[in-house]
Amino acid sequence: MNRIVQGDNLEALRHMDSASVALIYIDPPFNTGRRQTRLRMKTVRDQAGDRVGFGGHRYRTELVKPEARSTEEDAAGYADQFDDFLGFLRPRLLEAYRLLTPTGSLFFHIDFREVHYCKILLDEIFGRDCFQNEIVWAYDYGARATKRWPAKHDNILWYSRDPKRYTFNLGQSDRIPYMAPDLVGPVKAARGKTPTDVWWHTIVPTNGKEKTGYATQKPLGILERIVRVHSNPGDLVLDFFAGSGTTGEAAASNGRTFCMVDENPEAIAVMEKRLHLKAERL
Repeated sequence: MNRIVQGDNLEALRHMDSASVALIYIDPPFNTGRRQTRLRMKTVRDQAGDRVGFGGHRYRTELVKPEARSTEEDAAGYADQFDDFLGFLRPRLLEAYRLLTPTGSLFFHIDFREVHYCKILLDEIFGRDCFQNEIVWAYDYGARATKRWPAKHDNILWYSRDPKRYTFNLGQSDRIPYMAPDLVGPVKAARGKTPTDVWWHTIVPTNGKEKTGYATQKPLGILERIVRVHSNPGDLVLDFFAGSGTTGEAAASNGRTFCMVDENPEAIAVMEKRLHLKAERL
């Protein structure tokens, strides 16, 4: 049965049965030291602006200042900063390990700031022989650094519950274009190839239908690839840092059941609307 659970994820995990989850994907806070909030923009008619609209008129974009937002909007989001990030993660990852089926997998989404520390922690909990891949999700959007190479990728660590027995249905993956199609011939070029461990995929478009407005929303295409390849129809998929609920949508649209857990009221509201399901509260 599909579920959205509002409450502390550690408490929620401790109420779940061992070996009951085929696939876990989590996108925890990245410990950036910043508050993650939904930014809003407005457009103003300006012939020197950065956007072109209907009739060739130009507009400039402006961020809505925090003081112009309501008190409720100011409170939305979360503080992405921890005194002991690994101490926060450890008990939750131990529970994740307990919950996985014998052929299950964990996908842990993080960025360059903490990935090396998190991998050591995951090696300790799962065993180094259960580490299968580090997937690099590369994108090209947003601000550009001027004093260092711009950071335009995230890291996704894949660990299996068992080092040799795990679900991996590569034939269910979407296919991507060859970078040099002339070298492989027209048949292969038309079919495309299966992805490697570097996934080029745009972020959620600002004005796209997929956009929910949640600050850290991840693209549906990334989650659908993980769900299709690393689980089977009817399996239970768990995300206990569920945010906007992308994992739940990917699971439901591909014949899996889901359990989404988050304690942020903003996330719960987005998921209830997106997944057409009322949340349970711990």
